[in-house]
Amino acid sequence: MRYLSLFFLLLPFNTFSAVTPWTDFTLDNGHIFLPVSIEGIESRAVLDSGAQINSINQAFLGKHNLSLDTGRPVNIKGVYKVEKRRTYNNVKVDIFGTEFELDSLVEISLGHHSNGMLLGAGFFTNFIVQLDYSRSKMRLFSRDAVDMAKVANVMAVSQKGSGMPIARIHIDGEAFWLRVDTGNSGTILIDRRSASRAGLLEQVEGTSTSFGANGSGVNEFATSKLVKFGPYEISDVKVSFPAEGQKTHLESQYERTGTRIGGKRVVGLIGYDLLKDFIVTLDYRYGKLHIVLPESE
Repeated sequence: MRYLSLFFLLLPFNTFSAVTPWTDFTLDNGHIFLPVSIEGIESRAVLDSGAQINSINQAFLGKHNLSLDTGRPVNIKGVYKVEKRRTYNNVKVDIFGTEFELDSLVEISLGHHSNGMLLGAGFFTNFIVQLDYSRSKMRLFSRDAVDMAKVANVMAVSQKGSGMPIARIHIDGEAFWLRVDTGNSGTILIDRRSASRAGLLEQVEGTSTSFGANGSGVNEFATSKLVKFGPYEISDVKVSFPAEGQKTHLESQYERTGTRIGGKRVVGLIGYDLLKDFIVTLDYRYGKLHIVLPESE
């Protein structure tokens, strides 16, 4: 990516007292992982702002022969498929040195058993979360520490019905509302109709396989000339969209079936490839977003 216009608005966050120290995270194929302990077993959790649920990995459960209290099964809608999944209650989890008991952890596949769990809305909604992708560090703010309504520099809101943060970006001059999704490890992903609006269907460079919560699908991709994200204009950004005939649920990934989605029409996901160059500060609950490029050392 090339940046055509740079606006530096680095906030003096270190002047606030209600803030945790910087904590290291691991970037693994575009996913953010934090160290956690689950039922006394050292593991790691992926941070996914695009998930409405907290989850536990079925491979982790199998590896450690865990017997947990079961809850009500739920229908989970991923990008490509809807499935009914088991849930677990009273699960002891240690995060940032504090132990919690978590309920309604949904059993899903998170790959290798070393990936113990996924933290979604239940984590993000409690704090203002700051992610420094360039240094692989993060910290948390209480809401009285910073007025995100004043400092936010990306047009963003909480989506009606889902409560998930969505942001408006422009792709080759066309405006779209996309979910802010730290769990999307790839490029910007939009639906095929939006790709047509942006003139990308005539510029397809190839195909790739994308994996969602419940399945996989085939996407095409093209390079947009210019993406406007908050105060930044970024050239040569890769954008993915479903191949012709590929069914998706982009408007409601991880939605519990039956939830009504209203408000802005959400047509896709902002992912790692767009976020990776920024320090991202997100108030999930109120849909406020600030981005800035790190200062050169």
